[in-house]
Amino acid sequence: MNKLILPLAMSATLLTGMTSCCDNCQKLIDKPDFRSTDGIFNIEALEALGRVSNPQVSPDGSKILYGVSYESVEQNKSNNELYVMNADGSDMRRLTTTPMSENGAVWIDNGQRIAFVAEKDGKPQMWVMNADGTNRHVVTRMENGIGGFLVSPDGKKVVLISTVKYGRTPQDVYPDLPKANARIIDDLMYKHWDEWVTEIPHPFLADFDGYSVKNIKDIMQDEPYESPMKPFGGVESFAWSPDSKQLVYTSRKKTGMEYAVSTNSDLYLYDLAAGTTLNLTEGMMGYDTNPAFSPDGSKLAWLSMEHDGYESDKNRLFIMDMATGQKNDLTINWDYTADAIAWNPNGRSIYFLAPYQGVTPIFSIDVESKKVSMVTSGSDICDYAALAPVDESTIITMRHSMLYPNEIFSVKDKKASALTSVNKDLLTQINAPMVTKEMVPTTDGKLMTTWVILPPDFDPNKKYPAILYCQGGPQQAVSQFWSYRWNFMLMASNGYIVIAPNRRGLPGFGTEWNAQISGDYPGQNMEDYLAAVDYMKQRPYVDGDHIGAVGASYGGFSVYMLAGIHENRFAALIAHAGIFNMEAQYLETEEMWFANWDMGGAFWHKDNATAQRTFANSPHRFVDRWNTPILITHGEFDYRILSSQGEMAFNAAKLRGVPAEMVIFPDENHWILKPQNAILWQRVFFRWLDRWLKPASKECPAAEK
Repeated sequence: MNKLILPLAMSATLLTGMTSCCDNCQKLIDKPDFRSTDGIFNIEALEALGRVSNPQVSPDGSKILYGVSYESVEQNKSNNELYVMNADGSDMRRLTTTPMSENGAVWIDNGQRIAFVAEKDGKPQMWVMNADGTNRHVVTRMENGIGGFLVSPDGKKVVLISTVKYGRTPQDVYPDLPKANARIIDDLMYKHWDEWVTEIPHPFLADFDGYSVKNIKDIMQDEPYESPMKPFGGVESFAWSPDSKQLVYTSRKKTGMEYAVSTNSDLYLYDLAAGTTLNLTEGMMGYDTNPAFSPDGSKLAWLSMEHDGYESDKNRLFIMDMATGQKNDLTINWDYTADAIAWNPNGRSIYFLAPYQGVTPIFSIDVESKKVSMVTSGSDICDYAALAPVDESTIITMRHSMLYPNEIFSVKDKKASALTSVNKDLLTQINAPMVTKEMVPTTDGKLMTTWVILPPDFDPNKKYPAILYCQGGPQQAVSQFWSYRWNFMLMASNGYIVIAPNRRGLPGFGTEWNAQISGDYPGQNMEDYLAAVDYMKQRPYVDGDHIGAVGASYGGFSVYMLAGIHENRFAALIAHAGIFNMEAQYLETEEMWFANWDMGGAFWHKDNATAQRTFANSPHRFVDRWNTPILITHGEFDYRILSSQGEMAFNAAKLRGVPAEMVIFPDENHWILKPQNAILWQRVFFRWLDRWLKPASKECPAAEK
């Protein structure tokens, strides 16, 4: 629903003429001087971490370009800077030192220069600079800015993501009312994620000489469709053919109600010379995304879901012979879902990421035999999060776990070698928790992989309060993910045992396990949660009288549902952005395909047994059983699950006489993103848990820092 010691900053005066006056007046956000006095991983430590992103291998394989961002609590924002190092991690150098973020950086001009996105006069634009960071120059001046770009292999063309107007204003209909302020709506999908839809992204093709663009052309001119697709699509939605003569783009060419109820996107082949567009995936009814040409251009790979309306369907890995048009499902005999793909430079295999048994390794699949092999070690208790192949046997990637955020690694012969250590100084000051794996028996006779995170200096002879973590999605993996909000290391460092089950409906355990939750929200996965709690309560070190349940989105729904059925297992509850009233949610949410598939249909379909079971078991129907203190948080810009859902739950709790608190963020969406809001959320989170789960301690000192 649907994670090092840096060179000293150069003087900003060296960049005079490279950024606008307004940009130069901003205060530089850089690495904070964090020092722990007690070894506890607290909120201050979480906010001080450097966030590593976007490793890019140079064309000759000798260097790696990447980003590192830090947050400023004072300025309430973050700043991303660019770095470069040798492929073995040596000679690490900082390329940018500006008060504005540089993002989406890639190598161009055969590795001699770098292109990236940064603001110019308040709008994100494409920039270029030399590979050593000198001669910085703005390339585009698009009126609406750009959301990303992709340079052609020959370096002579670029596709730019920018927006075009969508919908009607009062002035379009009644020009004589220039001051009228209203939204005129006659179809669905009038808002999406966190915005009212007045603009949509389009791909703009332009000639590129390395310093400027010209002959800019919207290749979807007058088409009322998105490319990339909102709300999260980016440059991964495009693929240049190796000869730079064709461009593949992803789009769901639907509007209004048709768009709202369908996930049927397609891949379109645009021929630059002819100006023609061909639908490559006509008749393939689910999401088709992430196109990638083979190194010789003879094949196209992409991710494809089978069923229209099922956004968490198995992501199959397809390839197409570009000469014959023949399509082939490489993963037809592999029962897991792929998340990202990249061709091996030899063209004979494709690397991909996939949740697998509670972690996310790197896999490789042979395009002829369809044999799948794990590229990383099966003993790695971590998630991999990027694919940048160097040669036939080496991949540059990122990896993280529940105990550390992303760092850049090199993988060769199943051995992973760390290339960056951005957060080493901070993490070596911390007394870390311990992550263990339990195989929990479920009520239907299966075994469920459950991660258990134990506090630092864990003593099995003591008793600890515990937290049941309820995952969102609902079909998102509980792997070794690192989150800056639902951070297990922070929870455990505050003295809690964290129980994180891979309940029914999560990927990584086969398609049957993943699909079971659809149409069964109040069913087996709730039993899975309770089974995990009952299993851990048997441990002598778990304080069975002081267990909480927390979660966001579908996890928030889970908390609301558990509030009415837990039979006194929990002493405190926290729900963020959760579904409380299923009937209201069905009509409030924007992506109707999700509601139709997961709820089973509309509540007025009285002959639809699945839908009727769903709505009959909405959490709001169990409020008469609520008796557990509950904290509710929500963002007002959340159009996936409206804040009215949280307000209804809070009102119900108060009317029932249940201790309750609510925090509404007027400037946040489904997530809490701004640094000061994030700190507030964490403080309220631990204050609430400590109040009800630590009766001997009113506040947790670490949470207040």
